[in-house]
Amino acid sequence: MEISSLNRLDPIQLLEQANVSNKGQDKQYDFRNIFSEAVSNVVETDKALAKEQYLFATGQSEDTHSLGFAASKAQISVDLLVTLRNKALESYNELMRINL
Repeated sequence: MEISSLNRLDPIQLLEQANVSNKGQDKQYDFRNIFSEAVSNVVETDKALAKEQYLFATGQSEDTHSLGFAASKAQISVDLLVTLRNKALESYNELMRINL
């Protein structure tokens, strides 16, 4: 049985490969984009939850799992938005404490 050796990958080579694969992604992730995506995610999940609640309340849907899943998604998206807001305020307060 013959064992072939493995080629060593340099970290620079790995970074170049990662840069080539990421060139198609022109979307910038600054704070404004991240925060607006979080807000739109809260709105979307809230609409989905309201729809599931309406369907369940009117008897059009008996699937309690989708209702619970929609409620969990809405809660998680709100929690994420609140966490982002808290971190932003924390960072702002830290910047204001810096003495120049």
